[in-house]
Amino acid sequence: MHFHQWKRRDVITLLGGAAAAWPLAARAQQAAMPVIGFQPIETYAAPAFRKGLGEMGYVEGRNVAIEYRSAQNENKRLSELATDLVRRRVAVIATPGSPTAAAAAKSATTTIPIVFGVGQDPVKYGLVTSLNRPGGNITGVSTMNQELGPKRLGLLLELMPGAMRFAVLVNPNNPEADFKDVQAAAAALGRQVEILTANTNIDIDASFASLVEKRVDALLVSPGPPFGQRRVQLATLAVRYRVPTIFPDRQYAEAGGLMSYGSNVIEMYRQAGIYTGRILKGENPADMPVLQAAKFEFVINLHTAKLLGLDVPPSVLARADEVIE
Repeated sequence: MHFHQWKRRDVITLLGGAAAAWPLAARAQQAAMPVIGFQPIETYAAPAFRKGLGEMGYVEGRNVAIEYRSAQNENKRLSELATDLVRRRVAVIATPGSPTAAAAAKSATTTIPIVFGVGQDPVKYGLVTSLNRPGGNITGVSTMNQELGPKRLGLLLELMPGAMRFAVLVNPNNPEADFKDVQAAAAALGRQVEILTANTNIDIDASFASLVEKRVDALLVSPGPPFGQRRVQLATLAVRYRVPTIFPDRQYAEAGGLMSYGSNVIEMYRQAGIYTGRILKGENPADMPVLQAAKFEFVINLHTAKLLGLDVPPSVLARADEVIE
């Protein structure tokens, strides 16, 4: 995924022996350390976010502190967590991966800078008024992954032109999971779409079991929590129930999923870290354009295709950015 990038080399001078000799001075330095309120939605977000921060010269525990907050997939807790971070007077609130967390933070403060990472158009979602000049105290990164449902449906149809019945797996607690565009695209092609909802491991197991009785030919897994943390379970179930499945990003295909189409979410978290570092250096979020994914990756796992007994047409292979053997 290509984002517009800015590279700066910053030299950090660390207090050496003086800090050790003067415990009070060291404590004062620590107290003055900027604090980031961080609300990741996936477990793998934090390392990529810290990598981006590091590229801007900020290292957790050395010259920046991070307060981690998780709603544990309970959206009703988000405004309480945001209010708590505002009360703590953190320097920046970072909410990569959760538009609902970003919206809660936006409602909680008009002064503390907020850096989001979302899968859809943040203007449509109401986070910013403009991509180029967000205005206010909020900016961030958009992967546009939520908008790609019809494209994923098209790729499944190229692989399986005879498929008539599709299903979309969504999290009922994820208000961003928009499947209406997939339903509309399927209806226009004379295909049917079932909506399956799952939020826990048990729900996911039950959803896959129901695919057989519903005689579903292929499945689309929607972006967002909790599916990213359960990619191995999803990839395994898809093979066990012999359901060709397309996933929202490459990590699923690497975990054994048949196909994925979307932008690189790890890169989104890294870019959110870079943006947070730039704000800590004094930049104003109002003037920082929202970064948008310019590249979407199509990955096919041929090993999984063989397990499912699928012949991948040469035309589909030719379109893949990467083929996992």
